[in-house]
Amino acid sequence: MTKRKDINLQALKKKLLAHRQEILKDAASSEASRQPVKLDQTSVGRLSRIDAIQFQSMALETDRRRQVELQQIKAALKRIDEDDFGECQICGDYIKAKRLEINPRATICIDCSK
Repeated sequence: MTKRKDINLQALKKKLLAHRQEILKDAASSEASRQPVKLDQTSVGRLSRIDAIQFQSMALETDRRRQVELQQIKAALKRIDEDDFGECQICGDYIKAKRLEINPRATICIDCSK
């Protein structure tokens, strides 16, 4: 584990795992909205079908963003296990504890993010 005394790794790990579960739950509940839109115009009017296609596109983009967030969570958990959690990936300095509390997925410090 990290040598840093200013962060609670167990609490941050717990927060990451809880957030991952929340994302997976949201993804499962919106599965139907990502399914292909049926071409049957007799049951759904043309404009309603266009709306359904647009809704599907938004659902697919939301799912893509969820996948990116899941990858970030996985990477943060890996950094915790490999003992380099909380280090800026650009300059190597420590990321401030407050930043990590707000966003444990953070990979760069405030100075490097500018």
